[in-house]
Amino acid sequence: MRPLQMVCSAKCGYEYAKIKKQKDWRKEKKKRKEKLMTRSEWMKLAQSTFNKYIRERDIEKGCISCGASLQGVKFDAGHYYSVGSYPRLRFNEDNVHGQCVRCNQHLHGNISEYAHKLPLRIGKSNFDTLVSERNKEPLKLTVNEIKNLIKKYKDKHLQIKNK
Repeated sequence: MRPLQMVCSAKCGYEYAKIKKQKDWRKEKKKRKEKLMTRSEWMKLAQSTFNKYIRERDIEKGCISCGASLQGVKFDAGHYYSVGSYPRLRFNEDNVHGQCVRCNQHLHGNISEYAHKLPLRIGKSNFDTLVSERNKEPLKLTVNEIKNLIKKYKDKHLQIKNK
């Protein structure tokens, strides 16, 4: 039995080899870049992946603060407790919700409305848990834990998108 033919001609073989070489180089380059990434860069990527998941999760719910529709417009993943003041809650799904640009950026989070509507969205018991979590020790994630977080939120984002 003859093996399957990969290419139909020398020209086709040359193109196939060229494309394969480019693909291999892109994979190698990605691996090299990842090896050079700092913990801070991994955290930035994790935050971006997490925010992307939050925006996909909340697209049909409306802005947490003002209730404006988020469909078809640019919107943010707004933190109730800020990342700077409460780093422990950075990746807490109950702490982050879809928020229109106006509320998040121009009204600095529109926190009074956020505070009023957050318990209604996540439930009183989850809200109480979130409040008690804010003063605990900050997260100290290793690079491997951050990579696992990135994978977790990429997977969750894909699950929602494929529904």
